[in-house]
Amino acid sequence: MHLDTIPSQEIMPGCHGKMVHGTQLTWAFWDIKLGAEVPMHQHPHEQIMHVVSGEFEFTLDGQTQVYGPGSVVHIASNRPHSGRALTPCRLMDVFSPVREEYR
Repeated sequence: MHLDTIPSQEIMPGCHGKMVHGTQLTWAFWDIKLGAEVPMHQHPHEQIMHVVSGEFEFTLDGQTQVYGPGSVVHIASNRPHSGRALTPCRLMDVFSPVREEYR
């Protein structure tokens, strides 16, 4: 498999993702347009976010920070979070268990 062969899905406006699913996790590769927003939400999945490029403003439990290339954020299960692309961004997320709604 090659990342270029995986179809991209627009999961929410301006947030395009390519998903790789294992038996216990989902690995998401995101291209996020300038200004795109991820509304406040929470889910039972544990999540680790990695900023590959760009600047992403991220709010976790009411605390907002700007993350740039190389940043890694752990989001525990059921923790409220949201985000906004301050520049075009490339992010990677790992979710466990599998995000079935991303299949």
